Amino acid sequence: MSDKNIFTTNTGVPVDNDLNSVTAGSKGPTLVQDIHLIEKLAHFDRERIPDRVVHAKGAGAHGYFEVTHDVKKYTRAEFLSEVGKRTEVLVRFSLVSGEKGSADSERDPRGFSVKFYTEEGNYDFVGNNTPVFFIRDAMKFPDFIHSQKRNPSNNLKDADMFWDFLSLTPESIHQVTILFSDRGTPSGYRNIHGFSGHTFMWYNEKGDYCWVKTHIKTEQGIKNLTRDEAVALAGKDPDQATRDLYENIKQGNFPAWTVYIQVMTPSEAKSYRFDPFDITKVWPHADYPLQPIGRMVLNRNPENFFAEVEQAAFSPGNFVPGIGASPDRLLQGRLFSYHDTQRHRLGPNFQMLPSNMPKAAKENSYQRDGAMRFDKNGSGPNYWPNTFGGPAPDSSYTVPAIDISGMAARHAYELSDVDFVQADALYSKVMTDMDREHLIGNIVSHLNGAQKRIQLRQTALFYKVNAGYGERVAKGLELNLDDVKRLTSMSQEERVKATSGESKL
Repeated sequence: MSDKNIFTTNTGVPVDNDLNSVTAGSKGPTLVQDIHLIEKLAHFDRERIPDRVVHAKGAGAHGYFEVTHDVKKYTRAEFLSEVGKRTEVLVRFSLVSGEKGSADSERDPRGFSVKFYTEEGNYDFVGNNTPVFFIRDAMKFPDFIHSQKRNPSNNLKDADMFWDFLSLTPESIHQVTILFSDRGTPSGYRNIHGFSGHTFMWYNEKGDYCWVKTHIKTEQGIKNLTRDEAVALAGKDPDQATRDLYENIKQGNFPAWTVYIQVMTPSEAKSYRFDPFDITKVWPHADYPLQPIGRMVLNRNPENFFAEVEQAAFSPGNFVPGIGASPDRLLQGRLFSYHDTQRHRLGPNFQMLPSNMPKAAKENSYQRDGAMRFDKNGSGPNYWPNTFGGPAPDSSYTVPAIDISGMAARHAYELSDVDFVQADALYSKVMTDMDREHLIGNIVSHLNGAQKRIQLRQTALFYKVNAGYGERVAKGLELNLDDVKRLTSMSQEERVKATSGESKL
């Protein structure tokens, strides 16, 4: 073969012409014998892999994480073992419920996922730009996402679906308040925080463990859009956040984040005033202050978005020694679901793709075969135990045992006033007057598209958070405040019954 830069087929055969199909005469029909044409069309037909069900649209970049504070007393994780140690990372930012073609400025939580290529295997941080979430049991997740997507009848986004589910799920009120503030429309990915939301176990060499929440704080400062700015930007530049991240890194303006943790002991968790594993709650900083542990910098754009970012597969179940799961109900469901959806989207060997394979560690498992197995597939035994020198488990990596007891049943969380306390603190103590004005305007603008009975049910929840909050929403929607107050005084079951489809309220 000559050194010329010759265009070939996928099998390496030189292509003589890429502009004209093989036909029977200059005007005749195309012939099936044109293998290059068939290959080109067949590959084109299959270029798009299934979109992520959630987090479909996103942007990504490469960088590093550097340890700045000693945390060996909390975790044995090797990538956190020494101040100054750097680990390569891949970060993907995303919209949560938005579709692949969504505008970057849509009102939606932002996904914030980090893959750490550690010497002990890949560790994934899979969080959002908000510290809480809408639900706390994985059983509700498919229904929640369905309610935020398109109506199956007319394929249109539906305010009734959106607010019907949320108003029937009072635990969502904290996240709803965040989402409909200006924090629900960030100006770009460089200007958002990342939160684990979930609580995780960290454990050290001695097997002592603690519970940890992680916060990744932007050094560029939080910057949000108003509702009007977000709407205008969606029409002017729907890819603004993606462009902003890419262009800044290209110009050498590398975005950075400071990484913190909150730490709770097992004994504190048993007696804390609310369930510390409930993702609809934050741990107050006064009780558990932020402790800095490191810094993350993004300094390299992907060379090919599809290969490096679209095919990247993240999972909160990708742990390394020193970090493990907690009893958080929503997390427990995600530990299965994320790996499962990647197998569907990318195939059973998705972890062999360059973005997903370990870079600083060697994969040494008994997994074999499956679609798109593109390495040598192993020549040793594919079972354990064996006596042929295959890799053996090492009990020194055992995760600490925790005490779990109780009756096996479908236990419901009991709705209580504590579900509204933190939303009240956010509304009345954290937000400014302008923040509250924007929040009310954003809610009224969106909730106005739902049926009145759903408006009343949701407004009653706002009133339970804070009377002024509920009154302002009611006024904006032109609802009868006495009806709202009456619903507020009811139990959730009574409130639902009073605002059912047959209700005269």
